[in-house]
Amino acid sequence: MELSPHAINSVIHPTAAFLTAPTSVTDSSGTTDDESAVSVPWQESQLNPKNRINSLAPLESPLWRIDGCTSFGSQFYVIPLFMRPIPMRIDVFIPELSRQPHLIRNLLELDHAFHTKDRVRLSRLAISMHILRRLQTWTKSLPDRERYLNSLPFGSRIVFKNLSLDVDQIEIAVAQTHSLEVYQFSVPQLQAAWGHDILLPPCIDIADVRVVEQIHDSTCLVSIDGKFWILKALTSFPKYLYHELKLLLTMKPHPNIVSRPAHLVTKRISFGSKRSVLGFTLEFHRHGTLRDIVPLLGSSGSLMLSEQFKWATQITSALIHHRETTGTFYPDLRLDNIVLSAERDAIMVDFEQRGVWCEFAAPEVNCIEYIRILATASDDDIPADVRQKYADRMEQLMPGYEPLLERQQYTNPPGGYNVSWLSLSPREQGAAEVYMLARVLWCIFEGVSAPQKATIWVSYRWESPLQFPEYRRTPPPVQRLIDQCTKGRRATLDSKVIRQGSRLVLRETPDPSQSYPDAVYRTARDWWRDEVAWAEDYLATRERMKKSGEWNDNPYDRPGLREVQERLHSIKSDMGVP
Repeated sequence: MELSPHAINSVIHPTAAFLTAPTSVTDSSGTTDDESAVSVPWQESQLNPKNRINSLAPLESPLWRIDGCTSFGSQFYVIPLFMRPIPMRIDVFIPELSRQPHLIRNLLELDHAFHTKDRVRLSRLAISMHILRRLQTWTKSLPDRERYLNSLPFGSRIVFKNLSLDVDQIEIAVAQTHSLEVYQFSVPQLQAAWGHDILLPPCIDIADVRVVEQIHDSTCLVSIDGKFWILKALTSFPKYLYHELKLLLTMKPHPNIVSRPAHLVTKRISFGSKRSVLGFTLEFHRHGTLRDIVPLLGSSGSLMLSEQFKWATQITSALIHHRETTGTFYPDLRLDNIVLSAERDAIMVDFEQRGVWCEFAAPEVNCIEYIRILATASDDDIPADVRQKYADRMEQLMPGYEPLLERQQYTNPPGGYNVSWLSLSPREQGAAEVYMLARVLWCIFEGVSAPQKATIWVSYRWESPLQFPEYRRTPPPVQRLIDQCTKGRRATLDSKVIRQGSRLVLRETPDPSQSYPDAVYRTARDWWRDEVAWAEDYLATRERMKKSGEWNDNPYDRPGLREVQERLHSIKSDMGVP
């Protein structure tokens, strides 16, 4: 079964539990997912001259560069090479790949773009070359291209209204995001929300910031007066940005937590005199994230126990500091959000508190997250009465959750906007953090990038050869600690359905390449029905025991963060690790 946004609600999300698996799956051209490679009519044949791409060779003098993509391969980060690049975040958006006929999907490698995010691998895809060629001709047609692009609001979009093998047939529109400016705060607005006790960093105009590389949807490497910084900025829902900014400005310093923001990056909006805060800068750590470093060291035999224990204890210490000094939670713990300093110390980053996908989180978080996803699903995805049922259930778990989720305006909530974590007590949050910490420890000691062999959402440069909780390298005492910290763990969807290349297939099929879409749909539906039923039973038991006073907020009896810290030190000492 091909990867597409359609697969999210029908396979990957709990909405799959309430969908009826179709008897046949067709793409927008009417070709079945399984028959697409069998018999191809002349009108769609690659032998037909009209179906050939003129060229996918690199341009000799490109006007743009692609640094990455997101939104399941429909949003591409582009950087202009013909002008002084300032961080305006004018990305290219293409139509959803599920709307494209197989011919275009295959020739432009759209399915690969669904899960390929990094610049190196993405630059090799046909769709990247195709986008750059269309941008080349479009840019040359602009009368005063540099002035025009600089006049656009931050986060505006270059929209490809259609996809064609002939680049000249692709229509382009520019969507100016004036609506985003409405929700961006000025410095006086932030001071009014937080009070003048919070010392804000100095402001710098966006015109004085130069983009070096867009690293992620929310982060890019920039240069200011010749020095490199990380710029954190969002092109949607700036409330998460301001929440993180406040958290970082009020948190006491810790050697293993990213340092205090250095600048506020501002821009005068298109209407009126307001100068809005688009983002903030952070210290740049050139070694990158442990997601890439750990598997590279592991595959080369350079991963040393001394460093593994150092990173394990540093991350644990940072978690303890964050919880005990802020009184709030950290729901984003994974190797992607841990960078390595020049001294090879682990530094925790990303404090938006949005959370991670279910396959990384603790089961008690997941069960609420399932309810939230179903409560906020579209009526087109699940029946309206089913959605309302879970909306009512979510309201019981966290009264007033809906405005917190849907309102774009920043409202200065003390605990942020993650309603699933906010529905838990502080002790439950701590137990969930321990669970996530243990999964990170497993990755560090096994030398892999993630707990899954092939995460559905994203592929890594170094895919994991192991599936959590398999052990090959982890010392036995650390294995026992990880097992204790992950008590209550449940099988995830990839125990049934996995990503193989750019397709969803059944894990247990002798030849996964022959997995039929109908079978994938039915397997996912049955798995999600069982999982959602478990979540409802867990929450009902929790609610009943809370009322009777029997609930202890740590039903799986996991150790606390400080106990994990002590155990790591003790294991290291007993093993004689320097």
